[in-house]
Amino acid sequence: MNQSYLKNIVKTKEYSEMMSCLNKRKSLLLHGLEEEAMLLLSSVLSKNEKRQVLILVSDDMKASRIYGSIKSIYSKSYHLRAKEYSLFGIDALSRESINSRLAVIDKLSGNEEMVIVSSVEAYSNLLMEKERYDNFAFDIEYGMQIDLKAISRKLVEMGYKKVKFIEGKGQFSIRGGILDIFSPAESNPCRIELFDIEIDSLRIFDSKTQRSIENIEGYRIIPCCEIVLSDDEIKEAVCRFTEDIEQRLEFIRGKEDARTIEENLLKLKFDVVEALENRNYIDNIEFYRPYLPVEQKNLGDYLRDDSIVVFDEPNLIREARKGSREDFISKFTDLYSRGMLLSKQEKIFMEFETLVSKIKSDLSFIVYNNNLKNNVGFNIDKVFNIRSRELPTYYSKMDDLAKDINRYKYRGYKVYLELGKVESAGNIRDMLSEKDCEISILISGDEGITSGHGAAVVGSMSKGMEFPQWKIAILTEKEIFGTKKRKKKAKKKHKASKIDSFTDLKPGDYVVHEYHGVGVYTGIEKIDIKDIQKDYLCISYRDKDKLFVPVDQMDLVQKYIGSDSAKPKVNKMGGTEWVKAKTKAQKAIDEIADELLKLYTERKSKKGYSFSQDNEWQRGFENSFPYQETEDQLRCIDEIKTDMTSEIAMDRLLCGDVGFGKTEVAMRAIFKAVMDSKQAAVLVPTTILAQQHYTNMVERFKNYPVKVEMLSRFRTPGQQRKIISDLNKGLIDVVVGTHKLLSKDVRYKDIGLLVIDEEQRFGVKHKELIKQMKTNIDVLTLTATPIPRTLNMSMVGIRDMSVIEEPPGERHPVQTFVLESSSGLIREALIKELSRGGQVYYVHNRVKDIHNKAAMVKNMVPDARIAVAHGQMSERELENIMVEFIEGEYDILVCTTIIETGMDISNVNTIVIDDSDKMGLSQLYQLRGRVGRSDRTAFAYLTYERNKVLSEIADKRLKAVKEFTEFGSGFKIAMRDLEIRGAGNILGSQQSGHLEAIGYDLYVKMMERTLNRITHNEEREDDFETVIEIDVNGHIPVRYIEDEEQKIEIYKKISVIENHDDISDVTEEIIDRFGDIPKSVNNLIKISYIKSICKKLKIVMLRQINNVVHIEFKNGEAISPAMINGIMEKYKGKFKFDVSNKPVLKYSMGRDEVKDVLVILENTVENLYNFSTDKNSTEKNGGSK
Repeated sequence: MNQSYLKNIVKTKEYSEMMSCLNKRKSLLLHGLEEEAMLLLSSVLSKNEKRQVLILVSDDMKASRIYGSIKSIYSKSYHLRAKEYSLFGIDALSRESINSRLAVIDKLSGNEEMVIVSSVEAYSNLLMEKERYDNFAFDIEYGMQIDLKAISRKLVEMGYKKVKFIEGKGQFSIRGGILDIFSPAESNPCRIELFDIEIDSLRIFDSKTQRSIENIEGYRIIPCCEIVLSDDEIKEAVCRFTEDIEQRLEFIRGKEDARTIEENLLKLKFDVVEALENRNYIDNIEFYRPYLPVEQKNLGDYLRDDSIVVFDEPNLIREARKGSREDFISKFTDLYSRGMLLSKQEKIFMEFETLVSKIKSDLSFIVYNNNLKNNVGFNIDKVFNIRSRELPTYYSKMDDLAKDINRYKYRGYKVYLELGKVESAGNIRDMLSEKDCEISILISGDEGITSGHGAAVVGSMSKGMEFPQWKIAILTEKEIFGTKKRKKKAKKKHKASKIDSFTDLKPGDYVVHEYHGVGVYTGIEKIDIKDIQKDYLCISYRDKDKLFVPVDQMDLVQKYIGSDSAKPKVNKMGGTEWVKAKTKAQKAIDEIADELLKLYTERKSKKGYSFSQDNEWQRGFENSFPYQETEDQLRCIDEIKTDMTSEIAMDRLLCGDVGFGKTEVAMRAIFKAVMDSKQAAVLVPTTILAQQHYTNMVERFKNYPVKVEMLSRFRTPGQQRKIISDLNKGLIDVVVGTHKLLSKDVRYKDIGLLVIDEEQRFGVKHKELIKQMKTNIDVLTLTATPIPRTLNMSMVGIRDMSVIEEPPGERHPVQTFVLESSSGLIREALIKELSRGGQVYYVHNRVKDIHNKAAMVKNMVPDARIAVAHGQMSERELENIMVEFIEGEYDILVCTTIIETGMDISNVNTIVIDDSDKMGLSQLYQLRGRVGRSDRTAFAYLTYERNKVLSEIADKRLKAVKEFTEFGSGFKIAMRDLEIRGAGNILGSQQSGHLEAIGYDLYVKMMERTLNRITHNEEREDDFETVIEIDVNGHIPVRYIEDEEQKIEIYKKISVIENHDDISDVTEEIIDRFGDIPKSVNNLIKISYIKSICKKLKIVMLRQINNVVHIEFKNGEAISPAMINGIMEKYKGKFKFDVSNKPVLKYSMGRDEVKDVLVILENTVENLYNFSTDKNSTEKNGGSK
């Protein structure tokens, strides 16, 4: 908030009178102000008076909208979200909303001035009393002394979960003298390293890479639940609940329907007692509230005594609470009658008057109405009428803006123009000066301006306003340009990890060994040979054969990843089937790589149109985008523009999930083409996508002279003929269409850009027509499936790709529930979404009874308009239903998983998924991603059948779903499955059989090698493995890393070391995560490095026999006279060269050298490598140095 506004408002008579009344605890009524002006005034009250201000509104949607506005005015603004709880009992709930609440509650407990925006629902959620909260929340500081056992007990009591490694907020992990913890109050987890009991190092780290970011002085640790219970208090709660349920059971015995009620009560007893005893109550604490033996308060208990509460339209707040009360009583009565709740649980709900009684009696408050009205239940001491007005939008018309500013100045106004950057302020001053309108620039805002003057200031307000009484006018970018960029939080970039697929390898998983094929991983086994300890991965093959893989050869082993549910065939060791499968896959890879290279070479030889550089209109069009672009979007836009302005025809693939902003990137390319008087065609696989793209483009181009049309079956034959004619005449700039665009009769006057969305979804015939159309125009292809990063990098020089990995920052996380299917809860979820004007997906993945399910849903919500959609419908019938749903003609779509890809409907913000235990994680991830595409909070309900005995696989999957929901774990698995699809899309669907046969990771590895070979013109070589057998301990001791999953992860990282930079990087990470490195781990790192050089030298065996090291080469081509002469000269008599079988160098070590065998070997192989590279460079330079 600019200091100038604050000073001007504080000096007004009305503000002084308001403060005088508020200081005397008088109640005020404020009217006449627009909402944005009320928020500015509330911010001034907080900042100038150093007070806490609570703005109380009717519902969470309004609270979210208001928070979006006020945070652009005042940085110390927070949104207390309403807590999602259920009377039906839930297994798991995503914690984003709870963590957000806890962070705001902690801010409030610190007594600093701030503005809190809260719905009446959020305000009503009960908390532990503030004094109790303060006893649990604490700060960790560098140099403090802590007892690990004591702090571990306290964290469990506070609701934290102990895990192997941190993935999300509310977790902690202990490894030796290292404590990792992720507090809901912080944006990063913290690593605490102890020296005995003193904190020796305190640093934040990245939960994705587990690597430290920077050292810090302190870290705030707060409770993970809103009511903390000790073990004794839990026992007391269990006793109270059990006593109550026994009384109810006694009461109903012998009555009608007693058996069903008794079964439900016994189940309720089991579930509640289990949840309390296992501390699984924290996500749904309201459900247990009447039985908790601790004092409970609401948010009012945390507000300071001098706080000011603003009731935003109290009549609406009262009505909202009344509606909530009616819903609650209806649900409670139904559940109580069926034995699914107890009578005391009616106390969960708090009445409106109870909620606001503390405010009325203890705090200063303001009743705010936009227009004056009677506010039931509020006695008002003084009424203030402060008027504000909205300002017109100028859409960059500087003449009109200059005239109005001069008019304001003439009338004695202070006029402020608020811009996002200092440079923008300077630009606007210069532009207005050209129109005879002079304004100054205020950098700090402290200087102020006098009446009749204007100034440009730097700020981020989302909307301007005029105060006629105070003669102040504030214009923002929204009024000046017609749009306002929404700022997003900066996100930290995460380093890509090469080995994500290994972090979740568990005994029983299928793995692929590069030379032996598919087997079953059974665990790590320690084997002692001649007092030398080594760890081996044990892999079981067909006929009970076992393979022990030394950990230094872990780069040969990958977890088998095929499709979501396919089980691979386990190979026989020494059999031919694996060799055949690999050979077939390699042949197919060679063919596709050659085809890609051929296409790329052809493409690069064709000249295209060179588009001109960006003009003023292009810059204006891009500035009018209402959101802040992500870094990935900006990079992709630059890459596309570079292609378009070059003389070579563009053929670029743009990858990114639905909703990640590909369309905006494509529209900027389209606009660029139109600016050069070229036509653009957008080709899509379905009528629905055509409609969506057409609607988006008409909206985006509306302020520019760009003619957009659509060619699909939604146009009549007559309309289609006219569109085709206008295209031919050049009267249409952009055409969006299905395969109709590929018809022979469609001719363009001057087409310059073809945009293809999801090309892999077109048939073979259409793909051929697309190929013909591509010839020498610029082509941009969009795809929503992610492409594997390693494959993306290998494609450089073969396929131009731009990738958007970063999601937009405006989205709220989807609130996800995992629970037993319950008609009551589903009905509640449906009504909740429909009552806010939204739509719902109901996913039922069985076509045979989908209409029965739709009838059941209709029975739950009789007034809802329901449609059914599934893949067995005709294409036309399905498209009609989907379009009607998009246009809002239906409220609920009962459908199969056909909505999994391609649908982007911002008004659908609830999804219910039946039988979620039968679906894979990637499928659930995709389905959940269909909602949450707007600034509303979205909900996903993952249900499974009631009282069903789950199979072991389904139980495992459901457990994974619960973890995925709570902490985001499983995301990597989901992404990996999607990447498989992405790899299939880019390489061709015919590759899927080979992907399944040899596993995804090995397939991509082979593809990488092939692509690198053909781009560097290298000869193919037979694969070989370097075996190292030396007498040193090289393993990770159990005492150092106990958890086998993490041990495998570190082994894998060590196994891919190639140079000194890798050694430094891996060593740094291991010390960071696990503390000082034992000698055996250091040995392993050196062995891995030595092995990597041996591989380059084509050394197949490096074996120590007593004091002699045998270095065996693959063949005679691997060595040269220069290498042998060099090594013999350097080591004088230490080496012998044996060529009796394979070429072998034998190095004889002295007694002292045996102790330092790794140092000797490292120096030796480095020297060998240097001599070999000298030889290569000599040959390349014609034999002379």
